[in-house]
Amino acid sequence: PRASPHVSAPSARLSAARASQRAEQGRARPPHKHSHPPLLAAPRHHAPATRRTCIAVSHLERAGGSRSRRHADRAKGSQERMARGSSAGYDRHITIFSPEGRLYQVEYAFKAIKTSGLTSVGVRGADSCVVLTQRKVPDKLYDPESVTNMYAITPNIGLVMTGIVPDARASVKKLREEAAKFKFNNGYDIPVSYLAKRAADTAQVYTQHANMRPLGIAMIIIGIDVEGEKKVPQLFRCDPAGYYVGYKATSAGAKEQEANNFLEKRFKPPAGSNVAVDPKLSHDDTVQLALACLQNVLGADLKANDIEACVVRHDNLAFTRLSADELETQLTALAERDDDIAGRD
Repeated sequence: PRASPHVSAPSARLSAARASQRAEQGRARPPHKHSHPPLLAAPRHHAPATRRTCIAVSHLERAGGSRSRRHADRAKGSQERMARGSSAGYDRHITIFSPEGRLYQVEYAFKAIKTSGLTSVGVRGADSCVVLTQRKVPDKLYDPESVTNMYAITPNIGLVMTGIVPDARASVKKLREEAAKFKFNNGYDIPVSYLAKRAADTAQVYTQHANMRPLGIAMIIIGIDVEGEKKVPQLFRCDPAGYYVGYKATSAGAKEQEANNFLEKRFKPPAGSNVAVDPKLSHDDTVQLALACLQNVLGADLKANDIEACVVRHDNLAFTRLSADELETQLTALAERDDDIAGRD
């Protein structure tokens, strides 16, 4: 007999039970090992209104404090730049002028002269010139005879260098070559004024090229120019900027200002005049005035071994170094004086 197309009621109930069981098994199936857990939003715990207000205020205070600190740091940096004389950026190159029209590297070269701690004095008299400086031997193992700041350029022209010693020796070498070349080309010794001009020209060139630096030295040049029967003592000073001029008396080094003040009092112009007098000093007066100046600015009695001096005179044109005995004699004569030259007025 044919099967009935209709399913009996018990079979339908069995099929429904099986389907319900499979659905429950599907819901209870463990997750796959590569599956990700569902993302659940974290519950929010809202703070009270007063707390939210305090937090906002603290954030604003923190932001305002950091902003004020930044402004304070900027102001402090500006004050530091002003304290340096507004030289920030303008002292890095020799060829750059500052807005005030200054070359800071050249000014630093003048300061380098004083780092040696020495003071030099030059005085011109009626028939002689003298240069005087301190002698300091930095190491006990040095040979004192090899430590000097006096250099002869020609037999009759010499100078005292104050400042950086290597720069001084390099300059002396160039000046000796210049003097030898002049005598070879012209047949007579180079004049003191022309030698000073050539030294100043070289120093000035060093201030206008970026691949050079100024020389940290000041030189005081002495000599006697012979013009026929006339012998003229000459005293010149040249500085790192390339400026040179003749002097009656001058100084250089650590106590330069004090020494110049002392010398100006000895050469002060008479009443109603702006031109300093030329006292026509003798050889002894010239040497003793230089000794008195150095002794006054150092504030201590000098000893012959603490100084070195060189002179040129009418009767002896050679650039001559004074011996310890000669210096001791001059110091003794200075101690016995009580006049304007001795500085006890």
